[in-house]
Amino acid sequence: MDDLDRRLLAALARDARASVSTLARHLDVARSTVQARIERLERTGTVAGYTIRLGAEAGAGRIRATVLLQIEPRATPTVLQRLKPMSQVERAHTTSGRFDLILEIAADTTRELDETLDRIGAVTGVRSSESLVQLSTKIDRAVV
Repeated sequence: MDDLDRRLLAALARDARASVSTLARHLDVARSTVQARIERLERTGTVAGYTIRLGAEAGAGRIRATVLLQIEPRATPTVLQRLKPMSQVERAHTTSGRFDLILEIAADTTRELDETLDRIGAVTGVRSSESLVQLSTKIDRAVV
């Protein structure tokens, strides 16, 4: 992957609906170059698909929290299997350090959030948890 690929990926991350012609003008390269690069990035799996990124209005009113979990030794696969059906669990990340898993969860109400946290804490293999309720987003550079 070279600088042009990185710039192309950044442009697609900003607007995945941009036309090849617009991307070519923005990157100051030929349209055929952009088309070939996109096809190669898709073929190699660097670009796995295109999606939308919801704006603040779509998520307005949702209560988000980060949950840090300590897991019993060798219990991670079982814990993840129990977490998968919980629709409030949007992402689960393994991690190094004091905690074994980081969960990103979202709920419509504080009651739903509380019930979800209770269900997570009751999962066999979860040793302990720490919850951080997100109040507002100040910086968001995530490429989804």
